[in-house]
Amino acid sequence: MPPITPPEPPDLARLRRRRRWVSAAMWATLLAIVAWLSFDLRPGGGREELTYSAFKRHVAAGEVTRVELGPDAITGEASVAATDDAPARTFEFHTEPVEDPDLVATLETAGVEIVGASSSPWLGMALVWLLPLALLVGVPMLLMRRMKSVAGEALQFGRSKAAVPAQHETGVTFDDVAGCDEAKLELREVVDFLGDPTRYQKLGAKIPKGVLLVGPPGTGKTLLARAVAGEAKVPFFSLSGSDFVEMFVGVGASRVRDLFEQAKRSAPCIVFIDELDAIGRRRGVHMGVVNDEREQTLNALLVELDGFEPTIGVILLAATNRPDVLDPALLRPGRFDRQVVLDAPDLEGRLAILRVHCKSKPMAPGVDLRAVAQAAVGFAGADLANAINEAALLAARRGGDTITQADLEAAFEKVVAGPERRSRHLAPEQRRRVAYHEIGHALAAHHSPHGDPIHKVSIVPRGHAALGYTMQLPTEEQLVVTKSELFDKLVGLLGGRAAEELVLGEPSTGASDDLRKATAIARQMIATMGMGERVGLARVAHPEGVMLGGPDGSMGRDCSEQTAREVDEEVRALLDDARARARAILEAHKDALERLATALLERETLDRAQFEALAGPPRRGDAT
Repeated sequence: MPPITPPEPPDLARLRRRRRWVSAAMWATLLAIVAWLSFDLRPGGGREELTYSAFKRHVAAGEVTRVELGPDAITGEASVAATDDAPARTFEFHTEPVEDPDLVATLETAGVEIVGASSSPWLGMALVWLLPLALLVGVPMLLMRRMKSVAGEALQFGRSKAAVPAQHETGVTFDDVAGCDEAKLELREVVDFLGDPTRYQKLGAKIPKGVLLVGPPGTGKTLLARAVAGEAKVPFFSLSGSDFVEMFVGVGASRVRDLFEQAKRSAPCIVFIDELDAIGRRRGVHMGVVNDEREQTLNALLVELDGFEPTIGVILLAATNRPDVLDPALLRPGRFDRQVVLDAPDLEGRLAILRVHCKSKPMAPGVDLRAVAQAAVGFAGADLANAINEAALLAARRGGDTITQADLEAAFEKVVAGPERRSRHLAPEQRRRVAYHEIGHALAAHHSPHGDPIHKVSIVPRGHAALGYTMQLPTEEQLVVTKSELFDKLVGLLGGRAAEELVLGEPSTGASDDLRKATAIARQMIATMGMGERVGLARVAHPEGVMLGGPDGSMGRDCSEQTAREVDEEVRALLDDARARARAILEAHKDALERLATALLERETLDRAQFEALAGPPRRGDAT
């Protein structure tokens, strides 16, 4: 069955028809120019020019055979006999007429055929005058129409790209948003005000002009804004901060003014600006045309926020994950009066989000969403939605009718560690090294006092570079982490390298990512958390490139060279202690290390029950 081609959108079809029409007009013009240039517009029309005297001599010599008499020209045909100097030839001629009453009689006497020419000059005039005039007028008019169309589009640059839905509903309500109960409570006042403002006005209360949604990516800021409009059943203007910025100076400010004009005409309504930091960055940091345009746009936004009253029913919502770069003038009272923080959900929040996304999907009986929520520590709402969708895809791939617990676990592993790559075959010695490396991680964490329980150990390659992975699941949410718990994390991270050194005699490049993570944790412990002995409580570094969702690991120095040297020495000593602890644990449980590595090589994956059966109960503190 051939594929079904969807119909073209009307705008695209009109654009194609316009292009075909313009192309046909241009080709027709080009052909007319070629035809005009190919036609000889000289008075003789390509014939040989003769003077009137020469013409009379040819007539007298009997060489003229045919003559066409016209009011403006005499044309005809003549045949000249051969001479010693030239061969015989027949040619057409042209001459200008003069006042000669005896011409006709002379031609009749010479036996010349006389033909009367049409006295209508319209064809010649059309070719000589009208065609050039049409080209000179028509082509500029065509170009002017095109320029007018482009100019009309250019004039639209200053208009806002906001669009009110045809039905004043977004189709999203608070029931579709889970895991952020406090944020919904804060925004419930906005919904109530848009529905019944008199209840607030009679008490003298003013609803906030602007509400800023702050949170890491994927926590549901845009979805929550749409839910506010859906609950209030009011028009919803939605734009991104980048929609205000164009290559033309002044366009952004014009769009801001136009947006608020539309909003005032549609009040009560909600205006939502996503990624506010695109236009709301702190002013005066950089110089240049782009920055000037952004500042003009920001100034226009500030003026519009000051210019409308809270009672008119226009609520401005904005979202950002970079509140640290916003201009202070945006955040003062009277503009964005309220900030609503959306953070990564806790266990109950993740469970509620999973239930929302599983509502429209067929789930197998006995699926434990709480276990899935416990395994998804640190997941935002978008991450959970993506994982549920991956589970549905996996179920469809295997031909199932419902989503099972195994599909959910496989989907979350895929999101965390990447897809399985069973086609990547390792040499036996490399596979053995990976097995000991992963068991080293798991066994060191298993016997650390504060290590998280082992959920799964695998040597199936995943993602871009992972040749194996060890998954740990915390038993409870950790909002505060102690020094001992951080140190045990270092022990678990360095357990893989310690196992390679203990069993195989030397380390490999497989521990490079472990070293990166361990070094970042150790440096933060010493430089920013006051957990060092020599550096003490001083905060001597600050994270660079900070954005909501966590720093990228790079640190900016905020201390002297001597203090920086002491930080490096303490970080090195902390990592050495963690490696020594990991090696001591593995030496104390070398038999378990061998059993687990052998079983992992045979099965490729060990779950929690299989691992604990071979590793034995954790002996907390036996390797201190």
